[in-house]
Amino acid sequence: MTARIGVIGVGHLGQHHARIYTELLDANLVGVADSDIDRARFIGEHLGVPAYSSLEELIRRKSPDAISVVVPTSQHYAIAKTALEAGLHVLVEKPVTIRPEEAGELLDLAARKNLVLQVGHIERFNSAIRYISGIKCEPVYLDSRRTCPFTGRINDVGVVLDLMIHDIDIVMSLVNSPIARIAATGACVFTDYEDIADAQITFENGVLAHILVSRCAEKKCRQLEIVERERQITINYEQQTVQISRCVNNPDGQVEIRETPVFPKSEPLKLELADFVRCVREHGRPVVGGNEGKRALEVAVEILRQIHEGNAKSVRRAC
Repeated sequence: MTARIGVIGVGHLGQHHARIYTELLDANLVGVADSDIDRARFIGEHLGVPAYSSLEELIRRKSPDAISVVVPTSQHYAIAKTALEAGLHVLVEKPVTIRPEEAGELLDLAARKNLVLQVGHIERFNSAIRYISGIKCEPVYLDSRRTCPFTGRINDVGVVLDLMIHDIDIVMSLVNSPIARIAATGACVFTDYEDIADAQITFENGVLAHILVSRCAEKKCRQLEIVERERQITINYEQQTVQISRCVNNPDGQVEIRETPVFPKSEPLKLELADFVRCVREHGRPVVGGNEGKRALEVAVEILRQIHEGNAKSVRRAC
């Protein structure tokens, strides 16, 4: 059975959701919707599908099986809830919602209706992360840096919900332990939201993770370093590469050995949407379901609380 898919929100990212669905053999893009009807028509004409101004109209006219929700974060809950209530499987871009309580409601609704609720944590489908997830990895320390110059494209949330939530999800997927402590700071620079955020997460098993995100940097950097007892793994998200370093003893002393594994590289978003289509067709479990999305959001919300309460004076002045 081919899954009938619609896309609500065809801006910078949504247009790629729509494009990829036309490329997947098991998917049939039946329409797109956007509050900017001219934008919807432009994308619809380009892909050869009808365009609508609302999700409700798309549902009424085309009866999709599932929907990609690629609207501003503040609209995730309302749009996803409407789709689930209409009996549609839902992929909602990260973060799943603004508040964990809203995510919980969507989870309950999806469970009651036996529907798929997938969250768009695209880095889980990065070829480098997929490679690391397939080998035995026992981190003692993780250092994650995700920085970029300011563009102004995202203006309804700060860097914690826009950028850091990717790294929170990845770190939690690699460390099999509950969180013991979180310490976070941040600052507003160009917007009314935090543009820089720095968090340390200590897990109950002793693993420490440091996550730095910024949209005020001179250059783009998307890197994760995983320190183990006998080796160090460096992941470049943008290039989808992995480098593994270890020291070995020989008669002349210690020698550092570096290896760069070779593995297939694919478009992460295409892999993510293919996973969603598979789940829709087979009623399967997504790689990143609503529970994982809610868990990452809960950590992000605690980080935001510490940033805004711990720096109350500077937040009121700068934000």
